[in-house]
Amino acid sequence: MHYVPIVVMGVSGSGKTTVGTRLAEALGVDYAEGDEFHPPANVAKMAAGTPLDDADREPWLDALAGWLAERSGQGVVVTCSALKRIYRDRLRASAPDAFFLHLDLPRGELERRLAGRRGHFMPPSLLDSQLATLEPLEPDEDGSTVDGTLSPEDLVREAVAALER
Repeated sequence: MHYVPIVVMGVSGSGKTTVGTRLAEALGVDYAEGDEFHPPANVAKMAAGTPLDDADREPWLDALAGWLAERSGQGVVVTCSALKRIYRDRLRASAPDAFFLHLDLPRGELERRLAGRRGHFMPPSLLDSQLATLEPLEPDEDGSTVDGTLSPEDLVREAVAALER
């Protein structure tokens, strides 16, 4: 099976890294952690508890889009919050066949996960701004919204099944 570029998306604490790494391993494709593409100024801003705006996200999205473009025609997995349709469209401009896997979780579970997370620059205080910014996948977007409370193994199975449809 030929795999398309997959963007594992969702708000902070949704499990993007865990699912993304396992999905890439299961498919035998390259993986990129979206947080590593943030310019230092973005990381500092988020670490200080200030939400990013669209202008802040532009260089980050451009770097991710460049990574995807360099791997055109390959199956890859990358994590990216991809909170707004315009952000997803920006990624799709470089990877038109991209598939978005949205990890959707209830607020309480996200809060629990963020409270227990250590060593990440994104503070739990930014969850509100991320949830307010999140625009769910629209019917014309290639992707799938899955229950992020499932085990990583079940999420990988669901992602592979969605890709095969």
